[in-house]
Amino acid sequence: MKTGRLTNLGKPSPFKIGCILVIIAVTIFYSFKDQKPLLLQSLDNRLVDAMFQLRGNQPTTGSVVIIDIDNKSLKELGQWPWPRNTVARLIEIIGAEQPRAIILDIVFAEPDRTSPIQLIPKLIPRLSKKSGEELAMIMDLDSSNHDLILGDTLATLPTVLGYALSLSGTTQANAAKPFPSANLHLNPTNIRHADINYIHSKTGILNTPDISQAETEGFFNVFPDLSGTIRKAPLFMYYAGLPYPSLALEGYRIGSGTRDITINLRRKQNRPKHPIISIHLNDKTIATDEQGQISINFRGPTHTFSYISAVDILHGIKTGSLRNRYVLIGTSAEGIYDLRTSPFSAIIPGVEIQANILDNLLAGDPMIQDTYSEIFTTYAIVILGGLGLSAILAYSTPLAGGLGGILCILSTCVLCYNVLFLKGRIIGITYPLATISIIFLGVTLFNFFFEGRQKRQMTNAFKRYVSPKVVKQVTQNPKALALSGENRNLTVFFSDIKDFTSISETLSPDQLSTLMNEYLTAMSDIILNQEGTVDKFIGDAIMAIWGAPLDVAQQEIKAVTAALQSIRTLEDLHKEWQTRDLPEISIRIGINSGEMRVGNFGSQTRFDYTVIGDNVNLAARLEGLNKNYGTDILISQATKLAVEDKFFCRYIDTVRVKGKEIPVRIYAPMALSQAEEQQEEFSTFKRAIDLYLTRQFTVAQTIFQKLNNQHSNKLYQTYMERSLFFAENPPPPEWNGVFTYTTK
Repeated sequence: MKTGRLTNLGKPSPFKIGCILVIIAVTIFYSFKDQKPLLLQSLDNRLVDAMFQLRGNQPTTGSVVIIDIDNKSLKELGQWPWPRNTVARLIEIIGAEQPRAIILDIVFAEPDRTSPIQLIPKLIPRLSKKSGEELAMIMDLDSSNHDLILGDTLATLPTVLGYALSLSGTTQANAAKPFPSANLHLNPTNIRHADINYIHSKTGILNTPDISQAETEGFFNVFPDLSGTIRKAPLFMYYAGLPYPSLALEGYRIGSGTRDITINLRRKQNRPKHPIISIHLNDKTIATDEQGQISINFRGPTHTFSYISAVDILHGIKTGSLRNRYVLIGTSAEGIYDLRTSPFSAIIPGVEIQANILDNLLAGDPMIQDTYSEIFTTYAIVILGGLGLSAILAYSTPLAGGLGGILCILSTCVLCYNVLFLKGRIIGITYPLATISIIFLGVTLFNFFFEGRQKRQMTNAFKRYVSPKVVKQVTQNPKALALSGENRNLTVFFSDIKDFTSISETLSPDQLSTLMNEYLTAMSDIILNQEGTVDKFIGDAIMAIWGAPLDVAQQEIKAVTAALQSIRTLEDLHKEWQTRDLPEISIRIGINSGEMRVGNFGSQTRFDYTVIGDNVNLAARLEGLNKNYGTDILISQATKLAVEDKFFCRYIDTVRVKGKEIPVRIYAPMALSQAEEQQEEFSTFKRAIDLYLTRQFTVAQTIFQKLNNQHSNKLYQTYMERSLFFAENPPPPEWNGVFTYTTK
């Protein structure tokens, strides 16, 4: 067997490749752990969207109600903006229901053009023509200024006005500023606001002074990601030298009756500004990212919250109690450009985004997206999952490797979703998933192109000599091979066709080729089925090994089983050959067990995988001795001791074969059922052998004669001749029954 190139197999190269990929993945992640690439951020966001949709709707607190300036309201009351006195009446009606807070997701940046006061400059030339009563009505500025009417209404109720901050433009020194009423504290206290990692705005779109009389104000900015989806909302933004709270935060603070807000910070430690950790108010701590943004825990798609049409409120239509509720006023009407995108919905009104933020603050359950948790989780998945998958791919079957890869990916997803996401934590898993996938692909390709090629070479080298089961074991565990040569306890098998030369002379070349191919195929199949290794064909002879290249359990039993099956199979072949005028053939088999040298033997350029040693030679001699006893199979005592519980082993002789000084007892194995049928014959033979060994040659010769008359057999004839010879020529006193063969 030409297997010299297989001696370097078995190195865990696929596992090493997996380890290298893990190291590369960890190094790459470390390089951008502080600033994730935009592509990874986008893919992470898509996975988070899928988790929101998989989770489905989540119950709201029930405390947030939206008063909607919807299409129905615009159709009845006219296009937006409405006269401010109409808005004032809407807020007055809502205030009568005693809500906790009225929050306006609207900015009134310009004076109301419908206010009568806006017409006074145009009427001055005609004032002299008016009567006193008409002049008094016109000059009643309080009733003529709709903005002032709205401002006065806001001042009497727990209201929060909205405004917008812009990240672009140039901040002017004397620009107007919002007027939040919160008392803001920092923890630690000895840090300047300018040194905190707020989102900075440049300009602001604020409410007109006449309207800015609400209890407080808050910005309603939320910033979409690159895909245009709203995922986060800042609770504070830095503008004109100060931090300002958001609309939802101020609404929550007003409704909960507290004035104090504390911003918790982390020391910057090699960062340009101090990161924000969380905010604390009303005995509740809300985790944020480093810029003071919360990750919105969206409750569901559009209209998850209660909506009431603004026109229904103005008409006094009761659609549910507003008492002790947080009332958000905003719009879902088309054309007012306050439509956004959320993980649940491609179109969601901006006011419902604010409702989600406010509901998160009320429940204290915004999603937590902690950088350090993500880093730890990523490292854990990449290192443990990567190494585990590499080991599975390197040391198991392709099926187990494929299942292992799928399991790693599914486990990562399930871990992220069940253990983290459903507990309110968002962890980006695109990178660990990509790493696991790359490791799976890389190690699999390495297996296919390198290890797989070597295994295919090994399979091709062994499949003609050993059973598929052994080939599978060899390819799964190449280290079990010993191809360089070692001493091992093996069982060796030799078989040969009786009188092959005479038979071959009677056949044409085609007939001889057919006969030999069918015979050798049948015999080889038997050996392989019994986990033997077909070492070589020597003309009509077969040499086989049990116990190499891999260990074989009960090797002696399997070798003897193969020998007995060979005899029975040959009988079946005779029936087939008879129909084609092919001759019957008989075979002789010799089997021995013991220590032998196994490995590659030959020259530097041509060699065979085989066994050598005295025990190999003995098996070959036993095959030849069959002709002296008329037996088909002979085994040594070493083999007999290992199989005697499975087979009946009939004692044949004690011999000293050519080239060996130590005598060996030889036996003919057979099935137990056959031995029972011939029990009387075998008992008689044993009695005759005992007489022969005790030098009672004449009596022994008589019994051998009788056995031969009843069962004509070369074995009995051999002992008849020996007994007759020794009766006339007694052996020397040191004779112990051993018969020495001087020829092969």
